[in-house]
Amino acid sequence: MVNDSVGDALIRIKNGYMATKVMVSIPYSKLINGICELLVKEGYIQSAEISKKDILVKLKYTNHKPALLEVKRISKPGLRVYCGAKKIRRVLNGYGIAIISTPKGLLTDRDARKMKLGGEVMAEVW
Repeated sequence: MVNDSVGDALIRIKNGYMATKVMVSIPYSKLINGICELLVKEGYIQSAEISKKDILVKLKYTNHKPALLEVKRISKPGLRVYCGAKKIRRVLNGYGIAIISTPKGLLTDRDARKMKLGGEVMAEVW
């Protein structure tokens, strides 16, 4: 049993890119599905399809280079990290995104700043 399902899912995606896989399978949860949908919207993965108890993530490559280079888990089960709307920092000067769990759902750092919402900073992706 995995303690940190979000960290596990993000690392599975990153490891899939490092091994130049086409698809990666991740155990299903509503939170993981929301993160995958956000990554599809931002262009870091090609698609995420739900099948039985798993989410099949199709990875995206441009000129044989992965769309996602690095993932950094910020809020961990042992140490939750929360941030107000004014204190949300930009990831690599806007090159990457931060995934933030807000009262309105999962948002990128840009969207959270626009909507003036703070929340739990789940991870940074670039």
